[in-house]
Order: sequence, then C-alpha cells, then structure tokens
Amino acid sequence: MAEPILKIEGLEVAVDGKQILKGVDLAIPKGEVHALMGPNGSGKSTMAYALAGHPRYEVTGGSVTFDGEDLLEMEADERAKAGFFLAMQYPVEVPGVSVLNFLRTSLTAIRGEEISPREFMKLFQAKSKLLEFDASFADRYLNEGFSGGEKKRHEILQMAMLEPKFAVLDETDSGLDVDALKVVSAGVNSLRGPELGALLITHYTRILRYITPDVVHVMFDGRVVRTGGPELADELEDRGYTQYGAAEAAAVPGA
Repeated sequence: MAEPILKIEGLEVAVDGKQILKGVDLAIPKGEVHALMGPNGSGKSTMAYALAGHPRYEVTGGSVTFDGEDLLEMEADERAKAGFFLAMQYPVEVPGVSVLNFLRTSLTAIRGEEISPREFMKLFQAKSKLLEFDASFADRYLNEGFSGGEKKRHEILQMAMLEPKFAVLDETDSGLDVDALKVVSAGVNSLRGPELGALLITHYTRILRYITPDVVHVMFDGRVVRTGGPELADELEDRGYTQYGAAEAAAVPGA
C-alpha cells in the first residue's frame, strides 16, 4: 500500500463554539479515491472546509499530515500551493472577475511564476474540451449566471488546470442532472491516477456509479464509524444511515 498523502488523526473541529468533529481518523494513500458518506449533520463538509483552512472552522484537537507536512500549520493559500484542492458544494459567484482571469491568476499563484498567454490558452482549451466546458464562458464573470452543472464543471476545470496532488470534492453531485453528472464524473476519472488522490464527499450512491471509489468511509456524528470497499455504498443504499443512530442537526448548512 502506498504511503498516505493525507493522514488525519483524532481531528476535532468546532463551528461557532459547537463541536462538530469529535475525533476523526482517516488515511488516504496517494493515488486512491475514497468516498466519504453520511447523513446531513454528520460533519462531512465541516471536515472539508477545516482541511482547506476556512477561518470559521476551528481545529480544537488532532493532527493532519499532508504529503509529509503539517497541514494545520499552513495558511489556506499555502495549502493550495502544496497541492491541496477543494471543490466546493456551493461554488460562489465573483462579479467583475472573468473565468479566464481567475484561472490564470490561480495558476500563476500555484506555480509561483507567470504563465505565458499562449501556454495558458493552450492548456485552457485542452482542459475545457475534456470537460465539455463551453469556451464562450471564458469571458463571463466567475459562476455568475451559471447553472448548477456549469458551476460544477468549472470546479473540475480548475482542478484539471491546477493539477493538485489531492482533491476534496464536496458533494460535487449536488444539483446535477444525469448528463452533467456523467460529464463531471468523466472529468474526474480522466484526472485520477497515481499522482492525484481524492476524497469524494456525498450523501448518495448516484455519483459512485460513475466514479468507483477504492474505499468507502461512513461518517456519523462527527466520527468515521465504518470503512469498507465499494460494496459498502450499496449497503448504505439499501439500509440507510439509521443503523448508526439518529444524526444531530448540522451546525452550518452542508455540515
């Protein structure tokens, strides 16, 4: 088994003074895709935002090692430069900033050096074709007026261009119709491999029909309570999460 690129030990996180994560243990080897499933309020998105360095999510205990480094000691931008990527459940609109400018600025920040316009456009066109992302959106403001599917495709386009070492995909299937889900899933599958691992956060098995995980974890009440193979997702589809008890209400939307 490959060494974990992401190793979480006893992670505790509070939001607005309320404890949400209560000791999460998780290890994901480099190049593997793991699914994290659980009901609303179990702490899935809380973990995603805490790992990304969102200031509202206070780490109160535990440790996180990313590619051999202490992730929790890094600022949010340093985590991105180290190769950590978060695809958000609800991508934000940024009026006044075009898709092209956002992507080029992000790529320059990650690489630490300016990318030539020619090289950037060649990369943008290639990745857009891969994800069936309409190139006419390039000059539009970031996510403004985009459908749910277009926003999620753009999130995966960012991932394709930034080429992170590890990605957390927070409910990427949320709000997608079946056609958009297939396109986004195909994009993720085209990027996965020995140099890119991912944690796919979802409530349902629908996206797992298109992105087959190596391992499935179940989160409940702020802890990972079970780990298994892809067949575990099918069991959850049949039996639901009530076998683990009654989940608490989420402290924040999508927690």
